[in-house]
Amino acid sequence: MPLKKYGVLVGKIVGKRKAVSSSPHFQIKVEGANGVFYRIAVNVKSKVAPSEVKYFLKDNFQHDLVHKIKLANLQPGFHELPKAPNGLALDFVRYNLFRLEDLVPLPFEVDGPNNDLNDHLDFFVTKAKEDDQAIIYAFGEPWGPETVKDKVFGFLPGRGIHDIHMNQGSVGEFAYTNGIWQDGGMLIYFPSSDKWLAFFTAFQSQSFNTDDNGNASGEEPVTGVAPLRIVAAMVNPAGDDAGKEAVYIINLSPNTIPLKGWSIVDKLGKKEVLADNAVLAAHSVLTIRLSGRGAQLGNSGGTITLQDQLNQKIDGVAYTQEQAKQQNYLLSF
Repeated sequence: MPLKKYGVLVGKIVGKRKAVSSSPHFQIKVEGANGVFYRIAVNVKSKVAPSEVKYFLKDNFQHDLVHKIKLANLQPGFHELPKAPNGLALDFVRYNLFRLEDLVPLPFEVDGPNNDLNDHLDFFVTKAKEDDQAIIYAFGEPWGPETVKDKVFGFLPGRGIHDIHMNQGSVGEFAYTNGIWQDGGMLIYFPSSDKWLAFFTAFQSQSFNTDDNGNASGEEPVTGVAPLRIVAAMVNPAGDDAGKEAVYIINLSPNTIPLKGWSIVDKLGKKEVLADNAVLAAHSVLTIRLSGRGAQLGNSGGTITLQDQLNQKIDGVAYTQEQAKQQNYLLSF
C-alpha cells in the first residue's frame, strides 16, 4: 500500500544535525506557524545494499513545479497533498524533475571536506538557516504530534516528516510503501536571489520503471545517458499550434532504432503515438510533429516524456512558463 498520508512541510530552518553511523539521517529542525516545530529526517544511507544513496542536488533548479509552489502561496506548517499529476505532488518517474543519469551515488560520510552527503547537505542547510528569508519545502510522510519530546531536538510535542526520498519502485520488504505521485524531496527557496535549491534521493535498489501502482515493472533502463534523448521542442509556435508543436529526438547510438508503438507523453498523460513505420537512424535527429489530438505542449510549463512500445520511460524533460514565453523559438534540453 502507498504512504498513508503525503504532503509538504513549509517553514524556516532553525537547527540541524549531521547523520552519524548509529542514526544515518540528516536531521533538520524547522519552525512552522505560531512557534510550532517539526523535524525533517533525511535518509542518507540505504538499509539494502548497496548502501550509498543516489542523489540529485541543484542550486539553481528550474521546473514548472516551483512556479506552482509560488502560485499556491503555502503558509508555514504541514499541507496534505493529493497524490495526482498536475499539482504539487512529486513523482520522479512521471514529473521529469531530473534525468536518470543526474542521480549519482555517494556515501553519507567520508573522511575529508565536501566529499559526502553529510557535507553537501550541511553546506546548503547552513546557508538557509543563516538566511532569514529562506523557506524550506519538504515532501514526504508526516508523523505526530506525539506525547513525548522530539528525540533529536527536544521540542514538545514531537512531530515531523520523513520518507524524504523516492517512494516507488521498491522491492522486497519495502514494496508495501510503493505508490505514484508520492515521492519525497526537499526544495529551498532563497527570495533574495530568487533561486531554488533542489535535493532528491533514491535508493540503488529501487527501479525507475514502475507501473500505475508504483511497483517495479519491466527491465531497468541502461545506466548512463539514454541512447535516445529529447534535445529540443517547439512549444510555442507562431499561429495555430496544431501540426506545429514538435519534439526533436537524437539517436546517440550507432544503430537504427525502430519506433513502432513508441509515444510522446505530455504533463497530463496524453499520448502522441508514433507512426508504425517511424525509425530513427544512427547518429540522427528525428522531428516528431504533434497532431494536436494527443500530447500537447502548453505554454504555461510542462513535461515531455518519450516512452517505448512497453510504455517504459526512455527520456523525459521539463520546461517552465518563462522558457515557453518566447514565440517560435526552439527550447533546448
